[in-house]
Amino acid sequence: MATQRPLNIGLIGGNKGFITNAHQRAIFMDGTKRVSCAALSSNPSKALEAADAWPYPIQGYVSYESMLEAELNKPIGERVDYVLVQTPNHAHFDPAKKFTEAGIPVFCEKPLTLNLEESQSLSQLVQEKQIPFCVAHTYLGHWTTRLARHITQSGLLGDIRWIDSCYLQAWMAIRSSNPDFKETTWRLRKEVSGISNCGGDIGTHALMQLRYITGLEVEAVSAHLESFYKWHENEEDNLDDHFTAYCRLNNGGKALIRASQISIGHKNDLRIEVVGSKGSLSWAQEESEKLIVSPLGKPVRTYYRDPNLAADDFLETLPPELLQENTIPWGHSEGFHDAFARLHRCFESDVRAYQAGNYKGADGSKYATVEDGMEGIRFIEKAVESDKNEQTWISLA
Repeated sequence: MATQRPLNIGLIGGNKGFITNAHQRAIFMDGTKRVSCAALSSNPSKALEAADAWPYPIQGYVSYESMLEAELNKPIGERVDYVLVQTPNHAHFDPAKKFTEAGIPVFCEKPLTLNLEESQSLSQLVQEKQIPFCVAHTYLGHWTTRLARHITQSGLLGDIRWIDSCYLQAWMAIRSSNPDFKETTWRLRKEVSGISNCGGDIGTHALMQLRYITGLEVEAVSAHLESFYKWHENEEDNLDDHFTAYCRLNNGGKALIRASQISIGHKNDLRIEVVGSKGSLSWAQEESEKLIVSPLGKPVRTYYRDPNLAADDFLETLPPELLQENTIPWGHSEGFHDAFARLHRCFESDVRAYQAGNYKGADGSKYATVEDGMEGIRFIEKAVESDKNEQTWISLA
């Protein structure tokens, strides 16, 4: 079999920080992709300095516009194959739009855009171009998240009645004593972060876990957005640091979607419990190697990656692709970086299919799509509307 050339990836933003390092590890994990170029800062001189300081030679650009122009002039095989957008929220839309228009696939950090109008415009463009587009909802990449999806959508839990999906952190409380925090954190500024800080940042992860695992949609929401830390004198400028949304689902079930950045004692605590008529399951990101399932009238069981799962009396059968998705032997722990790598791996497959003229579109089973990103923004906007109207029920239609 002929060896495939590595895909070239361009970075937009993300000069420093843990999320940039996580993406880099994910990109290099399979040896089939590499960073070839970057526009790492909105400051032109800093962008070039950061590219020059890269651990190995890459092409630095002063802006993503100059990157796009120069890369399009390169022959196929040398130009960028997809771009990774890691900018703050307000700067997602324009680079994603410009590269999509140029026929270059986009892997974009979440939330997708600053508002629903931008998301709808981007979604329409992606559909018109029939081009791969991924939104970086990391936790969909965990193998156990995919097992939870199979269990739930195969009907093994029966009719889904209740879901509790939450993401709890403490970083706002921890940093509250730093007098410079307000000035150095863009998430506290509405013009950069959007209309919701906590909900938009991590509440969208809790929503995406719900939608991905169950296949259900939120039809209506009644929400509380609270600001326990007052960073700005004008009350209207204080974005939420605590987010609670009670939801009606499209199957008649109910859900609670919670997010907090002031919950002292929690680190990166994303978790979900799905309750059905025949059983329930629970999963937690901080213990992502295991999935706990409680079938009605049967012993509780804990699942890990195990080749014997296919013979389990409750699971009955597993899709072959689920058993074939592992990159390390059974019994070795996967984690956050492996989840990121699985998303990039699945996206790479679609990018290669797109370049070969064989791309059939993404169905959302491997990574979050532009439509998923749009639904996240819709949910946040409706939650904010509900909060401003005394928590009244607001339809997402």
